[in-house]
Amino acid sequence: MEPLLLVEKGRHRARLAQDTADLMAARQLRSRCFQTAVLDQDPFDPHCHHVLIEDRTSGELVGCFRVLILEAEADFELSYSAQFYDLAGLNGFIGRKMELGRFCIDPQRLDTDVLRLAWGAVTQLVDRQDIKLLFGCSSFSGTDPEHYLEAFALLHYRYQGPEGWRPAIKAQQVRRFVDLLQDRAPGKKPDLKLAQIQLPSLLRSYLSMGGWVGDHVVIDGDLNTCHVFTGLEIGDISARRKRQLREVAAPLQVSHNDPAQLASDFKEP
Repeated sequence: MEPLLLVEKGRHRARLAQDTADLMAARQLRSRCFQTAVLDQDPFDPHCHHVLIEDRTSGELVGCFRVLILEAEADFELSYSAQFYDLAGLNGFIGRKMELGRFCIDPQRLDTDVLRLAWGAVTQLVDRQDIKLLFGCSSFSGTDPEHYLEAFALLHYRYQGPEGWRPAIKAQQVRRFVDLLQDRAPGKKPDLKLAQIQLPSLLRSYLSMGGWVGDHVVIDGDLNTCHVFTGLEIGDISARRKRQLREVAAPLQVSHNDPAQLASDFKEP
């Protein structure tokens, strides 16, 4: 089957996984990035669309992520994030949703071009699938949130999501922002420079577009991460930023497959 290209620019291209070999390559990269003892895979993989970011010259896989598209009437409980967060408050959201997960870039290829191309691919999917809300878990490396106090202080004071939509606690191992920051002097502002360093690149991208987070951190020992729920309403992205994203996303090259039929393009046996 001809690969379905999403974006092709410079030395990289982003395309949809087409078969089990593609999925295995993504799982192996995820395992290296998350440093899991076993191959990173879960029951959500067969229900997601997997995007591969490759070096156009060598064909080397340098990044990947997966998306799960939920129809307007679909319950958030169908998502991976719902394993860790009580998302009942979001069920009143109107419009199609897309969960972005397992986002990773090869540690040997951590350059801005790969991240930029990844967001170009996300933009194509958001536009073509008429997505109104992008959401997922934004991960920090390691399971000790104390290492990222300035980042969590910044999230707590500036980027809390709407109270009615903010996820409630569901996971067993969590730390609330207010508890993490309880020893800070009253009124102490976050160190913005250090906070920016501590924030994962994916989360920085979300926030720069108007994204928001929940009010607590989940400790995920299986993936050796701690993460926060992140939401981004597409309507909140500025017109200027949308233009920038679409400039990255073009030119688009598409195979004979219609992105509206992506759900049937890839099925794991």
